[in-house]
Amino acid sequence: MKLKQLECLLGHLQQFSNPKVELEQYPTGPHIASRLLYTAENSFDDISNKVVADFGCGCGTLGAAAALLGAEQVIGIDIDSQSLGIASMNAENLELDIDFVQCDISNLGWRGQIVDTVVMNPPFGTRKKGADIDFLFVALKVASEAVYSLHKTSTRDHVKRAALRDLNASSAEVLCELRFDVPQLYKFHKKKEVDIAVDLWRFVPKRSRGENINVGVRCPLD
Repeated sequence: MKLKQLECLLGHLQQFSNPKVELEQYPTGPHIASRLLYTAENSFDDISNKVVADFGCGCGTLGAAAALLGAEQVIGIDIDSQSLGIASMNAENLELDIDFVQCDISNLGWRGQIVDTVVMNPPFGTRKKGADIDFLFVALKVASEAVYSLHKTSTRDHVKRAALRDLNASSAEVLCELRFDVPQLYKFHKKKEVDIAVDLWRFVPKRSRGENINVGVRCPLD
């Protein structure tokens, strides 16, 4: 699938109708989402025929992109039932087979590296300090191949230091800098739209010694 075709399909997905500020719910636009997944697939072969988890999936944009690019299994995880309802409808409209799980990422009970790839647009930590690192901590525990994540460019040094020193990363690389369009969703937003500089990261987790890494095997959902 070509990049423009992927972006066009993602552009028709329904987004948050009543976003929750405490969860930092902002839609991942089709421009950024398509480039994240297209890069993961075409530069690193991390999507097609892989088990892919979408952490904090929201309305399911990243997970849908993974499925469209040929992932063997896609699991979308979010704490918010409303978002999961929209994500499920989006998947149905595109005739995609995606599993959805309602769960707080910090309480995810998976053990070992049971997915190949994690993709995510985590909370930036504006409302809850360190929320983005909390997501990354779990992602690096359950992924066997790679984690793709968006983080504010202003936090680049902090994210790299945390990933390599404190988390389970063997490498941390900024693939590109993108502009994240934040629409006027909440009352405290003064401008109609704001562009935030974000980094697209690729993290490679350290292999767990003695772990039975499931590659190409459908993983449990509980």
